[in-house]
Amino acid sequence: MKIHIDIDCFFVSAARIVAPELEHKAVAIGGRSDTKIFTKETKNQTVNFENNGSFVPTFYKAYESKDDDLANFKDANGRIRGILTTSSYEARAYGVKTAMSIHQALQLCPQLIIKAPNMSLYQELSHKLHDFLALKIPLIEQASIDEFYGDLSGWIEDEDIPRFIDNLRHEIKKELQLPVSIGAAKTRYIAKLATSYAKPFGCKTITKYEFDKFINPIKVEDFAGIGKSMKNRLHSAQIKTLGELRKRRGTVESWGPYATELYKRVNGESDAEIQTQHTRKSIGISRTFDALYDRVELQRRVHVLARHLSFAIMKLEVIPTVFHLGIAYEMNQKSHKNISLAEIFTEKKFDTLCINLFLEADIHKRLKIIRLSINCSSFTRDSKKELSLIGFEEEQKMHKLTKTTQTLREKYGLDAIKFASEF
Repeated sequence: MKIHIDIDCFFVSAARIVAPELEHKAVAIGGRSDTKIFTKETKNQTVNFENNGSFVPTFYKAYESKDDDLANFKDANGRIRGILTTSSYEARAYGVKTAMSIHQALQLCPQLIIKAPNMSLYQELSHKLHDFLALKIPLIEQASIDEFYGDLSGWIEDEDIPRFIDNLRHEIKKELQLPVSIGAAKTRYIAKLATSYAKPFGCKTITKYEFDKFINPIKVEDFAGIGKSMKNRLHSAQIKTLGELRKRRGTVESWGPYATELYKRVNGESDAEIQTQHTRKSIGISRTFDALYDRVELQRRVHVLARHLSFAIMKLEVIPTVFHLGIAYEMNQKSHKNISLAEIFTEKKFDTLCINLFLEADIHKRLKIIRLSINCSSFTRDSKKELSLIGFEEEQKMHKLTKTTQTLREKYGLDAIKFASEF
């Protein structure tokens, strides 16, 4: 059997380890997009390659501010800004939800305690949990900063698994002070679903005899992998539960390979091996800010984001071949542009490429922009693309310069060297 382990309200649980007085209180972790990277205020930034997932940034401050009272979330005009990354179950009872604005959450729950995120602490606790699980389970996979999979096949007999995972969650709570919920099933996909029904601080094992009873009543949108578009398509076909989906195999499989694989996962027919080592497939950076019209300033911000992302790419020692730039405007408008380019990576060329992508993607020139994102993927080691030999000699010189710049930034900080275009 496979098991899925998820830390309950991880960021809140971490805050309670540091401040036990937060136990049993309505607590939320709030964050504002780090727009300080566009000013001279940013210091001590570090890069995160080890964990990913919602609200886990690639770049974060190595030494974060301890000033996490409500004043920390107010802008120059005294407005409370930012969104919630997670909240305690006590807060959720008032209707407080993840990704809700802090202002809205306080209207629902005036006594809500808002704490600033502490990525360094989260990374430390995640490492400790991984090391602890590795002592208990032969194969363990870290899926995100707060989510793990394990394979108990041949290690624990199926009939002993409910007792094993129950003991495991209590051991984790005792040793690390972290509350976890654990789901167990024949496949990792069903185990993950079981975990969501075990929360908070619970366990749930789905045997083959309980499979139909458990799966059939669940809404299709509650299954991982069924997003908004797939949900709408299923609903239009009068498929609203997983049981109804399982009865309509022909219909679902006629929608193509993705839907076919999805059907197999729901039906417990498809599984994936536990991967003890993950190879990063992409790297990106994004920032949300107050609506801004000034295109000159926006291009300067693209330069800043490109420098940060270039630093991460060089640190990973990869050569990306697919580049994506996205823009979010006011009035809920979006635009993006992609390009494929198989050439030696240099910071200067990457910077120019990002500016060109921005100019092409910016199709709503009368609207203000609220978010910029850049993503790089399809690394040469994975895509097997051959690098272009056009201008190869000159590119090698520029790559050497980029490596020299990287060495200086590693020693003196990411902001030690900047292009004039950032000023």
